[in-house]
Amino acid sequence: MENKRSIKNIRILIILTFLIFVIGIAVGIFQKETVTEKMAAMTKVEEPLEIANTIDTETLIAAYTPRREVASEEVVSRYAKARERAMYNSVDEIKISKDMDLTVRCNVSRDDFIALIAGVRADTSGFFEQNAGTIYDLCEKYQINEIFFCGLISAESGWTIADNHRRTHNYISLMGKGGSLLQFASVEIGLEKAANTLHTNYLSERGRFYYGKTLEAVRTRFCPVNPGWTNLVYGRMQQII
Repeated sequence: MENKRSIKNIRILIILTFLIFVIGIAVGIFQKETVTEKMAAMTKVEEPLEIANTIDTETLIAAYTPRREVASEEVVSRYAKARERAMYNSVDEIKISKDMDLTVRCNVSRDDFIALIAGVRADTSGFFEQNAGTIYDLCEKYQINEIFFCGLISAESGWTIADNHRRTHNYISLMGKGGSLLQFASVEIGLEKAANTLHTNYLSERGRFYYGKTLEAVRTRFCPVNPGWTNLVYGRMQQII
């Protein structure tokens, strides 16, 4: 009897074990299919989102960056113009007189000075308009009033720039030892020599020919034989403004 019961119990145990094994396999297959379906579904959802996010980001960068840069340039430009207005006078504020200090500049911007000279009707040759930027730079470098410098060149060379002055690039009648015009290699060199000579010899207190910083004081040493020189130069200055 006991042997029969043992055999019966063993059979029951084997059957239960088999059933448990089969049920485990079935559950595992079901779970695997469920996980696979979920992963597939997640992948299908995430891929379009990822692409959409990429497109949106690229679109935003492409659309926003140029606008940001343009805005920045506009702001910088406005700031520069405002700063320039604060730093410089307008052309209308330029004042001249026979007793003015010839080392005090007009304090206008380079662009405004060039525009001013471009509008001078007396400049029939276009020499002053063509070289307005150079004249401005030299006056800044040597601390010379721009209107005076142009007036002096016009008084010495004429508005048309006489042939001998044009040929020698000597625009303020700088003379050599033999009494002839000194000759320079180019317009720029001639203009710089003129500005340098005025600053060094006539408008600096330690200059060889310094007598003061007004038109009449400069005339005393620059052109002592012509008492009308002051009025001539000043008249040319008045034609500019």
